[in-house]
Amino acid sequence: MLTRDVSQRPPANDDEASERMFNAVVTPYLDDAYRFARWLTGNFADADDVVQESCLRAMKGLTQFTGRSAKAWVIAIVRNTAFNWMEQNRPDALILGDDLEFAELCSAQAPRVASPEAALIAQADKALLQTAVADLPAVFRETLFMREFNDMSYREIAEATGVPVGTVMSRLARARALLIERIARELS
Repeated sequence: MLTRDVSQRPPANDDEASERMFNAVVTPYLDDAYRFARWLTGNFADADDVVQESCLRAMKGLTQFTGRSAKAWVIAIVRNTAFNWMEQNRPDALILGDDLEFAELCSAQAPRVASPEAALIAQADKALLQTAVADLPAVFRETLFMREFNDMSYREIAEATGVPVGTVMSRLARARALLIERIARELS
């Protein structure tokens, strides 16, 4: 005769299991998701919308998560959601303005400079780099951002973008070469 141990807790319902899985798979990468969405959309308000929609999509798609790389899976969802969101909410021609909050966030992590002259040089260098990165083709910018700002591995970037690892490596190499070429041209 089979007996049931009444001291054991009954199995969790689907909502509790889904919440635990969401917290294990998605929550650790929300900062990366916001940073990436912010970069893609150009401002914090739109990034909030994209990440919120991405979280809903991730919750609905948790059963499709294969367990390989949670970070790549989350970033891929954010990427696809952002592209869909921008297609629906942005005109074909888009000119992004300066975002003071984002500039302050970036400058808060920059090292302090010793003199006003050095500060002006650093500011000019930063502006040159920002312009050079902004002028890169979108696939190069995206790959460079995932690698340098989200610290994603080549394999994670490949999973997030749906391209082979070799393509990721060549895009990074090409992006870096284009940056070097552009900056050298500007400085000469």
